[in-house]
Order: sequence, then C-alpha cells, then structure tokens
Amino acid sequence: MDAKDRAILKLVQGNARLTAEVISQEVGLSPPAVQKRLQKLRTTGVIEREIAVLSPTKMGAEMTIVTEVLLERESRAQLDEFKRRMRSAPCVQQCYYTTGESDFVLILTVRDIQEYEEFTQTYFFDNSNISRFKTAVVMDRVKVSLDVI
Repeated sequence: MDAKDRAILKLVQGNARLTAEVISQEVGLSPPAVQKRLQKLRTTGVIEREIAVLSPTKMGAEMTIVTEVLLERESRAQLDEFKRRMRSAPCVQQCYYTTGESDFVLILTVRDIQEYEEFTQTYFFDNSNISRFKTAVVMDRVKVSLDVI
C-alpha cells in the first residue's frame, strides 16, 4: 500500500459514494487507475464493506448505552455463545471482547430505557454465565467514527 492508496482510502472512508473521477482529481491519478486500486483494496480485504451510516435518532433509537459485562466462566464454548448472542442482538451496534475488569464492552442503541431493560432481561438475567454488568447512559455522542486513517 502506497501513499496514493492511503489518500484514496481516506477519501472513500469519509464518503464511499465518491466517483472515481472525483477521487482521481484529488489524488492525481486517472479514473481507471483509481478504479483498479479500489478493486484491489476490496479484493484484498482492506475495504471490508461500503455502508450507509444511519442516524439512530431518526431511526427511533434515542438512547446510546455503553455496557460492560463480566462473565462467570470463560470457556471457549461460553465465550463463543456470548459472542453469537451479541451478534444476533439487533440493538447491539458494537461488541468488544476485552482485557481488564470486564470481559466485554457493548455499545447499544435503544428507543428508551424500557427497551434496554428488556435487553438485559433477555440477554443478561436469563443467562447464568453473566456474573455482572455495568451500564452507562451516553449523554452526548461527542464523536462517533469508524475511521482508521
């Protein structure tokens, strides 16, 4: 990966809908050269997905919640099961397996506190492998980004 690839990535990371023509003007390559580089970045997995970022508020998810989860036991099967359940939970935006005081950190978006309570009943209280969890309600989404460069 060279400086031109990084420049292309920085642009499409901010707006995946940019045309090869627009990108080419910014990075000093021809549109076909940009298309070729983008294709290589996709096939090699540097570009994982090209997505639309939705507004949680406009979608009715008024609250963002950060939850730390400590498991009772950490066998491979139990970890895999918890990960599987979090991947399938619609309100879980992000799930990180972590070191430190918690085993997992979750970022959730929910309509209201009642939806979060339903989530905790389903995924935590009904799970004997959850030792404890700690919740923080986000007051302001100061920075939300998946930018890498």
